Amino acid sequence: MARYIRHACAFCTLLLAALLVNAARVQLVQSRLYDGNPANRRPTIARYQQPRGDILVGGEPVTGSTDTGEQLRYERTYRDGPLFAPVTGFASQMYGTTFLEHSHDGVLSGTDPMLSPLPLWNDVTRKRSPGGDVVTTLNRQAQEAAYRGLAGRKGAVAAIEPATGRVLALVTSPSYDPSALSGNGEAVASAWARFNHDPEKPMLNRAVRQTYPPGSTFKVVTAAAALDAGVVSDLDAPTDSPDPYRLPGTTTRLTNEADGCRDASLRTAFEWSCNTVFAKLGVDVGADDMTATARAFGFSDTGLRIPFSVSPSTFDQHVDKAQLALSSIGQYNTRATPLQMAMVAAAVASDGQLRTPYLVERTTRKGGETVAGAGPRPVRQVMRLATAARLKELMTDVVEEGTGTQAAIPGAIVGGKTGTAQHGVGNAGVPYAWFVSWAQADDAVEPGVAVAVVVEDASADRGEISGGGDAAPIAKDVMRAVLGR
Repeated sequence: MARYIRHACAFCTLLLAALLVNAARVQLVQSRLYDGNPANRRPTIARYQQPRGDILVGGEPVTGSTDTGEQLRYERTYRDGPLFAPVTGFASQMYGTTFLEHSHDGVLSGTDPMLSPLPLWNDVTRKRSPGGDVVTTLNRQAQEAAYRGLAGRKGAVAAIEPATGRVLALVTSPSYDPSALSGNGEAVASAWARFNHDPEKPMLNRAVRQTYPPGSTFKVVTAAAALDAGVVSDLDAPTDSPDPYRLPGTTTRLTNEADGCRDASLRTAFEWSCNTVFAKLGVDVGADDMTATARAFGFSDTGLRIPFSVSPSTFDQHVDKAQLALSSIGQYNTRATPLQMAMVAAAVASDGQLRTPYLVERTTRKGGETVAGAGPRPVRQVMRLATAARLKELMTDVVEEGTGTQAAIPGAIVGGKTGTAQHGVGNAGVPYAWFVSWAQADDAVEPGVAVAVVVEDASADRGEISGGGDAAPIAKDVMRAVLGR
């Protein structure tokens, strides 16, 4: 009898060991499989059982969380949602996350192991750390000035601090309120459908995800290429440019909006935006050098993240001479995001050095202790120092006595370049108004801000669209906000 009892005990022990092994297999080996199963709602429920961390602008949160008392307990809230939507994105219980809410979801949701002093213990206990905070580089006054300046018109503004690469403003218009997408009810589904079917595309981040023909603002790049290549050595020497200019290999004649462009110097051509001069300069520089200069400024960079991805700007290398001429004045296949054109202005302002832009200063635990900082940013020399100095001179002339006078700021040195970009079939669309600029306070040792503005308001009268008239005043207000002027 005792032998049977021993056998039974041994068998029970074996069964217990098998159960423990299976439990360990389920809990440790296959945990990710079960966690990722769509039928398992526990991770989703756990995700919303505590408030989400905040995104901060100027030390103040622009996000929050509200307790709904439901199974998915906490919903995301936004303060001044449309103003900061291009930066925060949304955090939705139905549609996921975008922009900073997505790129820093681990910190904000409390799942990032760096938030816990004992990450291994948290893995065992499945305990979630309180959500951390994301501190942005944005300047609230600049952000508000850009949003107010666009006033609901389709367009975007990007502003950068040239010396560091810190993104000071990132605005798109029209915008939307991310709070409308936070929950999981019928109202959220309705808002999602409404935003996505709106022909004005309020959820499109035009500052970083939309590329435009940059028009005459691209002449900054062409001028840099011409000066670096030695095609132009004297800003005031005639350029031997006809008006009109016949595109090479074609019968098409390129003309100018301004008078006095025939054989104009680079200074005059830049100041009054002579298409003929810059089209010929692009051809004289050649496709290889033009492409190299554009890439140095950041064109064709498919890996730029700030930390969310930025659509690559393009300059087509595989072109004939006629296409190169048009590409060199910001037309044909040349396309750029507003952020890219702000980078162009920043490189000029920073003596030819371009620092990779970034939007997050640091991430912190809920108590404010820093988890990770931005760290040193990559820098590259885009053009020769002498070339940058000459471009600063040319851009200053544009604001002092050329097409960009509406960007002038008392008590500051301002450089700029206007642009009016044609688009649409047969260039029939309302031109986009561009302005790129930088500004330096009289008592400062270096420029404090570089800005790019594009306005694409299809309701405007074609004849009234101009970079100097529509975009320059917006850039001026943003620069004043940063400089405190």
